[in-house]
Amino acid sequence: MSHTTPAPSGPREILARYRQAMLAKSADDLADLYEADAVHEFPFLFPGMPARYQGREEVRAGYRAIWGASPARPQEIREVAVHPSTDPEVITVEQVVTGTVGTTGRPFSLPGLLVMRVRDGRIVHVRDYMDGLRMAQAMGRLPEVAAGLGDPS
Repeated sequence: MSHTTPAPSGPREILARYRQAMLAKSADDLADLYEADAVHEFPFLFPGMPARYQGREEVRAGYRAIWGASPARPQEIREVAVHPSTDPEVITVEQVVTGTVGTTGRPFSLPGLLVMRVRDGRIVHVRDYMDGLRMAQAMGRLPEVAAGLGDPS
């Protein structure tokens, strides 16, 4: 009997698993998609989020803490567009995460853009552009967040 190693998952398959983990708010399932030394960056200011996670275990710990403390309950991730790349490791996707805020019942709609690099079936780099102020607004925290921004100079 011949055993073959399954082909590594490409960016599209990893994106589908990434979304499943997000909807389930499973930090373990999400982190398990990453290479040990992967980088996950948040180029836009997102209150309460770091500028980046360095490595799979920071992704795991960071998302576990954020999702554990957040009343946001994502229900759907709507794909707006996938932009082709000449690099087979890279997928760029526009998406909108929708759901409700558990503490208020308010709906939210969080637009974002992901640029994800997948190599040998693992995420090696993500640039995650999210509208953090819109999320703060949905949670009723916009005045608090705005007051905390202060003058960067």
